[in-house]
Amino acid sequence: MFLTISTTGTPELPATDLGFLLHKHPEKAQAFSTSYGQAYVLYPEADAGRCTAALLLEVDAVALVRRGKGKGRGGAPDAALAQYVNDRPYAASSLLAVALSAVFSSAMRGVCNARPERAARPLPLRIEVPALPARGGTDLVQKLFAPLGWTVTAQPVALDAEFPEWGDSRYVSLVLESETLTLAEALRHLYVLLPVLDDAKHYWVAPDEVDKLLRAGEGWLPAHPQQKLITSRYLSRRWSLTREAMERLELVRLAEADDSDVEEIDNAVEPETETEEKPTPLAVQRRDAIVEALKASGAGRVLDLGCGQGQLVQALLKDTRFTEIVGVDVSMRALTIAARRLKLDRMGERQSSRVQLFQSSLAYTDNRLKGYDAAVLSEVIEHLDLPRLPALEYAVFGAARPRTVVVTTPNVEYNVRWETLPAGHVRHGDHRFEWTRAEFGEWAAKVAGRHGYEVEFVPVGPDDPEVGPPTQMAVFSMSTAEQTTTKEAKAA
Repeated sequence: MFLTISTTGTPELPATDLGFLLHKHPEKAQAFSTSYGQAYVLYPEADAGRCTAALLLEVDAVALVRRGKGKGRGGAPDAALAQYVNDRPYAASSLLAVALSAVFSSAMRGVCNARPERAARPLPLRIEVPALPARGGTDLVQKLFAPLGWTVTAQPVALDAEFPEWGDSRYVSLVLESETLTLAEALRHLYVLLPVLDDAKHYWVAPDEVDKLLRAGEGWLPAHPQQKLITSRYLSRRWSLTREAMERLELVRLAEADDSDVEEIDNAVEPETETEEKPTPLAVQRRDAIVEALKASGAGRVLDLGCGQGQLVQALLKDTRFTEIVGVDVSMRALTIAARRLKLDRMGERQSSRVQLFQSSLAYTDNRLKGYDAAVLSEVIEHLDLPRLPALEYAVFGAARPRTVVVTTPNVEYNVRWETLPAGHVRHGDHRFEWTRAEFGEWAAKVAGRHGYEVEFVPVGPDDPEVGPPTQMAVFSMSTAEQTTTKEAKAA
């Protein structure tokens, strides 16, 4: 991905002041690490008359696949082809917008202690983006940038120059020119409108994206004729966030029309009565969903297989309907931490009689696991190599045979919604794979069919209409006929 910012100057106001405004020295080529690759800032030309700063974002799609969704890790090998064949390394998108924000953060805020008067003054600017996806064509490019004071030149890029009859691609070569905007305003326009034109974001759009949009759109977005489209696309068409942003933008517009502050307009609730709800962490939502599933099953004696540091065991102990809770893990260090978390050495006799921890490997059958009402495999299966899953399947469903089994695992489709997760990466370095909803559903159905269970799928966390929930949960219930057979076998 490539973008250039050029300006002109005079001996009194040299163009090389651009280096001060961007906080990047024109005589140096500088490199910056981002979540999606390496960003470079360099100056192809820098003198008093003309200065050009270039931002190059090098996204290595092959490396992303190898570290993430390639063979052995991150999903099925046949799902990796789309990660090799895409426009991510070449076309400006939300990845470039994130790089702009990271590399030129001070410039976007208009901060320049060395040249404060230049930062506040409009500059003769020329911005070039050689390859920009434009869902909506050149007409939309004009509608987005022209009202902001830009002279727009958007040339469609042919699908193939050697075959003009194929027509144009969805990409344009963009040139923006203006003499009425500050550098900070120009960068904020790009930060918002690059992902809007692409109509996609390569990371999770969280509620704080509304604040980012309003900060970057301050001074221009409330009055923009395409405000609704910009807001909807920037927030990945999430209607709840779009509605919140539109309401806040309307407050800004009303405040500007009334020549007052937003706080004076939005004063229906006294400040001391306002409470800000913090989002519930996904780990807590997952534990709550598991506990509810166990309650619904009527289980009293529960196995937490792969209990880790004992968070779920601790949650189950708070409910007296769970009469026996067993935490099992292959790691003695994890069990030691779990014992410390549960305060087993100081626990009362009645409470301690309800809980026990022991070491065992789920790759082997263990007679101590038999006879329990329910078993939980929470975020466990993805830590096993795929060839070892059949051994775990037999140990739990074939040998231990609890009446109910609850399995949770990450939904790899949702990973694109995590802003801080580099594209193609799995959520944890020890994950051997992460499945799509279809892959998890296929595995669960086969396991249920082989061992006499019925399976139901429950979303955990916000259920995105496009990519589903962040965590997928399967609740296996032993079929009635199988339960009868098991009881008869025990009786015999």
